[in-house]
Amino acid sequence: MKIVLATGIYPPDIGGPATYSHQLASELQKRGEDVTVITYGEVDIEQRKVIDNENWIVECVPRFGGPITRWLRYAAVLKKCANDADFVIAFSSVSCGVPLKLARLKKPKKILRLGGDFFWERYTDNGGECGLRIWYDKKFKSLKYFLIRAFYKSVLKAFNHIIFSTRFQEEIYENNFKYLPSHSVIENALPSGALELHKKHDPFRILFMGRLVGFKNLPELLAAASILRASGRDIELLFVGDGPMKKELQCVSIEQNVEDITEFKFPVHGEDKKKTFVEADLLVIPSITEISPNVALEARAAGLPVLLSKETGLSDSLTEGMVISDLIYAETISHEIEKIIDNYDQIASDSSKDTSDRGWDRVAEDWLKLCSKEYNSTL
Repeated sequence: MKIVLATGIYPPDIGGPATYSHQLASELQKRGEDVTVITYGEVDIEQRKVIDNENWIVECVPRFGGPITRWLRYAAVLKKCANDADFVIAFSSVSCGVPLKLARLKKPKKILRLGGDFFWERYTDNGGECGLRIWYDKKFKSLKYFLIRAFYKSVLKAFNHIIFSTRFQEEIYENNFKYLPSHSVIENALPSGALELHKKHDPFRILFMGRLVGFKNLPELLAAASILRASGRDIELLFVGDGPMKKELQCVSIEQNVEDITEFKFPVHGEDKKKTFVEADLLVIPSITEISPNVALEARAAGLPVLLSKETGLSDSLTEGMVISDLIYAETISHEIEKIIDNYDQIASDSSKDTSDRGWDRVAEDWLKLCSKEYNSTL
């Protein structure tokens, strides 16, 4: 089969769709599938060195210009690369879904994989504080969000099938969109890795890794670091990632008087990412809602303790060994981190136990079963 993966971000960018699309492309190619990736951005030869064993075509669509210009440019690449494809799998409902609708491809089956929610994420970028479930329950009562939902429904209808990464998000959409395309769930990967029993450092090393965006709730993490410091805890805080909130977060670190114990690093990949997990004591993801965080699963596979927001779509089998708590406010974040520091040996031991071994190979098999079912339904 010829399969085109349409994603908004791709390595060396950091984020769930970047990790997922790269890993899925690798697994599909191993099974003899004809794979092409289409993404926004410029990926030059030096950047490609961080992408291991990549032997498939990657078409890059420049990001400059407004959204309509970018969508038309992306649609043109889809027409060139996907017109004869059997399947197009899109990893974004808007940045990839709208161009796919504009491209008017006739042959390929179109599948949308949802691990996030475009409009809710834009709402949080503008300072919104409601979690995903509450936002759908309350915010769509206004005219503005009624129009957004109408537009969103038209995009969703362009797809033959929707894959949710969690039952959590699937249920929200079932309750809020009357006519969804056929849909199902394929959970993220939690591969068995080189699980390492972590020993606590002094100072205690707290890590955040991911996109620096609104729904990640990162100003509260910096405020929590300030509380921990005031209480006499010796800590270090490392942000690994990039995004529109980076400068704001650097200013917040100064305001909270923690700039000397806070470091910002650009995204890392491959062995550098593994080394970052090894050198940290705790990964903290204090998001308002975190639907299916790949980085939490990667850290868990490395044996690193994870403190994750209570509103997550990950199933119990995938969060086993993690600490799950309400992390909306700085006071609760600092309190949970203090408990982890005081009970670190036990928590580190729990984090180093075997995982469910849901590797990327199993994720790829789930995708191929779906594609086979969709393909045979057209014969």
